[in-house]
Amino acid sequence: MRKDFAPVLQTALRNALEYLKGLDDRPVGPTASLDELRAKLCKEWKAEGIAGEDVITDLVQSVEGGLNNSPNARFYAWVIGGSLPSALAADWLTSTWDQNAGMYAVSPASAIVEEAVGAWLKELFRLPGHTSFALVTGCQMAHATCLAAARSWLLKNQGWDVERQGMAGSPQIPVLCGVRHATIDRTLRLLGFGDTSLEVLPSNPVRGLDAKTLENALSELRGKPALVLLQAGDVNTGGFDNLAELIPIAREHAAWAHVDGAFGMWVMASPQYEHLARGMELAHSWATDGHKWLNVPYDCGYAFVAEAQAHRDSMSYQASYLSHQSAARDPLDWNPEFSRRARGFASYAALRELGRNGVRELVERNCECAKQIVAGLSRLKNVEVLSEPIINQGLVAFLGPDGHPSDEWNDRVIAEIDIEGTSFFSGTTWNGRRAMRISVSNWQTSSEDVARTIAGVERALESLRNETVASQKF
Repeated sequence: MRKDFAPVLQTALRNALEYLKGLDDRPVGPTASLDELRAKLCKEWKAEGIAGEDVITDLVQSVEGGLNNSPNARFYAWVIGGSLPSALAADWLTSTWDQNAGMYAVSPASAIVEEAVGAWLKELFRLPGHTSFALVTGCQMAHATCLAAARSWLLKNQGWDVERQGMAGSPQIPVLCGVRHATIDRTLRLLGFGDTSLEVLPSNPVRGLDAKTLENALSELRGKPALVLLQAGDVNTGGFDNLAELIPIAREHAAWAHVDGAFGMWVMASPQYEHLARGMELAHSWATDGHKWLNVPYDCGYAFVAEAQAHRDSMSYQASYLSHQSAARDPLDWNPEFSRRARGFASYAALRELGRNGVRELVERNCECAKQIVAGLSRLKNVEVLSEPIINQGLVAFLGPDGHPSDEWNDRVIAEIDIEGTSFFSGTTWNGRRAMRISVSNWQTSSEDVARTIAGVERALESLRNETVASQKF
């Protein structure tokens, strides 16, 4: 039975354009409660179906108030970009074309688009030409892809074939790091390293891991295979490990150096900030996201591996019913996923829409806006700057009405700012204190948004102070 796609797609288009048109007018955070969303969305599933356009209309109405307005220029919670127009359009077409991007034979154009994206990104990040790559769902799976290759390489150097023999009975691989993201821990669990493999070395949250500390830790291993995890852009401060100093130390001890550059790797687009990632190209592997600073729709991440054979050994699989290629690149040889969305189209569109200069401008503007927000907030009463932006991340804390640090008050202020609706922030714990993170990664954020943000925060603070004064009268 053939159906006419036009009515339901036109309904979707109309609602999508209405949503995008209203980005600047609606609150940046969600407004519906948990109970309201469950009441609207957890409906009885009936025996008879519903017309597609009615389903879409009802869905749009039911999610009202339950979406974070994250495409908005004043969404500063976590590190979430928006979607560039061409990337969004390419993502729509990706769903329309409905390609399985696992192999060249299944979707030739999808495979070749990924070749182009991989080549452009290696050029942008200045990675070695022989570096292999994979387009994955996000930095979590990029870590998993890179560290699977690391596991294969390190154990093979010890005479152990992990792809054939598994992890049981293999030489242990200590994992050394300073500041790290939670996705690292999850990756170590997924790959069988386990939590106990991780040794967290003393590290300054802004200046990163000390070279002598790493040297001593590796020397104590006396030649055992080791994995060194390095940071390019801490999620709270935007701080970088000194990659040019630390990676050669890892290599001297035959350890694998992996760079977590979820958003920080993108500083390589900017002459103003590229010094922060100097020496990054010396690593064995790198992980970053596209749905952060490149501003492509979720989900999109990139894994890069300098030891291409180890990368392929850890992922590739051959079967008689599959139409493998020798001339073309089969993505499944490099990806943890078999059947997979053709996410390369959105990255391809974004990189072409921006060009090299556009990526540079986006990175530098976001960094400047982050600095402006922190500077503006610092001028408000009882706001303490905990970390000035190194790139696009900053930290402030809201002191209590008595002018002293108060974690409870800090979180109340963040909640009030989000309710006020001009902007949306999230909290974190840093150096034992609750703080508000400022994360600027949307392609639309401008100085005008900065001014509106600061004014909104000032209104929220005034409202909360008035509320507090009123409550003290009773």
